[in-house]
Amino acid sequence: MTARPDPTATRLPPDGRPVRVFIVDDSALVRQALADIIGSDPRLEVMATAADPFAAAERLKSMVPDVIILDVEMPRMDGLTFLRKLMAQHPLPVVICSSLVSDRSETYLAAMSAGAVDVIAKPEIGVKQYISESAQRIRDVLVQAASAKVQPMRERPVQPKLSADAMLAPPRESGAMLRTTEKIVAIGASTGGTEALRELLQAMPSDCPPIVIVQHMPELFTGAFAKRLDGLCAITVSEAKPGDRLLRGHALIAPGNKHTLLARSGAQYHVEIREGPLVSRHRPSVDVLFRSVARFAGRNAVGVIMTGMGDDGARGLREMRDTGATTLGQDEESCVVYGMPKEAMARGAVGQEMSLGQLPAAILRAAR
Repeated sequence: MTARPDPTATRLPPDGRPVRVFIVDDSALVRQALADIIGSDPRLEVMATAADPFAAAERLKSMVPDVIILDVEMPRMDGLTFLRKLMAQHPLPVVICSSLVSDRSETYLAAMSAGAVDVIAKPEIGVKQYISESAQRIRDVLVQAASAKVQPMRERPVQPKLSADAMLAPPRESGAMLRTTEKIVAIGASTGGTEALRELLQAMPSDCPPIVIVQHMPELFTGAFAKRLDGLCAITVSEAKPGDRLLRGHALIAPGNKHTLLARSGAQYHVEIREGPLVSRHRPSVDVLFRSVARFAGRNAVGVIMTGMGDDGARGLREMRDTGATTLGQDEESCVVYGMPKEAMARGAVGQEMSLGQLPAAILRAAR
């Protein structure tokens, strides 16, 4: 996927020539702020900019910058995956600039082990002001990075695409982003869940973290259920469609008679809607959703198991907990049927059990 630049092009700048910088960041505001401070230093010049790694790869087919300044959270492919591909195929000096990195953070360590020359931590808010205030340090880091000696690094093998058989494959380490600035919430419910979900979602603020829900319901009923909740809640509630992104202030309800799975493209989460066999006697299955969340979100997720009959979701919630997710269960007193949460508790899947009324605040705390 990564472009192979012209091998005859020289990378190290000759005496007197400015260091050519390639800015790769999905924020137009950040790209402009970086371009402004780079352009104000006679030692540096902006060679090009790109909004995501795929666009960057296309630009690299026809140019060779002296240094790349690279964000981590981007659409289509995250920055760490792009960095690994670049360092395996045509190594160039790369400086990571992201709100996900700080000294000794896992993302920091992953970036350095993947071949980054240096890392600049930017805040999650006030980025433009921070870049302006840190202009001299950023410029100095780019100048120094351009002269770094970078070595090819072995690229991790590309994992095969999910197939129908992989619907229930155990979660695995993605090898990409270790965390994101966005948490997602996955909820499973059955008997008694329609009213319990109404109460929970009505307590959610309009800027709550993205939510995806499996509620056991027959085909054609889930659309009407989502529409009803949408009219009652401050957040937007809709029946999930293939490719729907998980957005703040929005809850997606799994459609009846189809499995809903979480997937990720770069730093962005979306849902897949699939045909498939009954799982834990259900379609959609909470286990299928939770397992996909464990696989693609891991510790970036909050899992909630609510009132319902049977054991659907217990195994998947345990896998979420094992991958570092926060897991919550509705207590017996507030459940219409204390079946699914009870089984999840028995399997050690629930990190904390509480009443229905306590769940909204606990979800928001865990998602901060």
